Amino acid sequence: MVASDSFAEFLREQLAPLGRVTLRRMFGKTGVFCDGVMFAVVADNMLYLRLDDHNRAAFAEALASPLLNYEKKGATIDLAFCRAPERLFDETDELVAWARLALAAARRVAAKRKRAAPRRKSKP
Repeated sequence: MVASDSFAEFLREQLAPLGRVTLRRMFGKTGVFCDGVMFAVVADNMLYLRLDDHNRAAFAEALASPLLNYEKKGATIDLAFCRAPERLFDETDELVAWARLALAAARRVAAKRKRAAPRRKSKP
């Protein structure tokens, strides 16, 4: 389920220190972007932050909950997004700190994708 309007507005306000935060509905969920980079997902009004090897230790508390996932052909596919602890919504500075770590992870993933993308030859 996508983010409710009130939760989306709450996130935009709380995460404003990151930069230009936008939300976009996608695949039945809501992507959370900063300057065009998706660093979080909202599903059922729960915030999931981008996870990678660099922020895994900092997100240990969040890893106590299951990762964002979906079902495909009878199998559960885990995505690299961990659920933000509820307590962060009462601690704006810490929420922003966690979001910065997620944004850094998202930028690393985006940079890897750009390097790995095959270059197309232009037609004469």
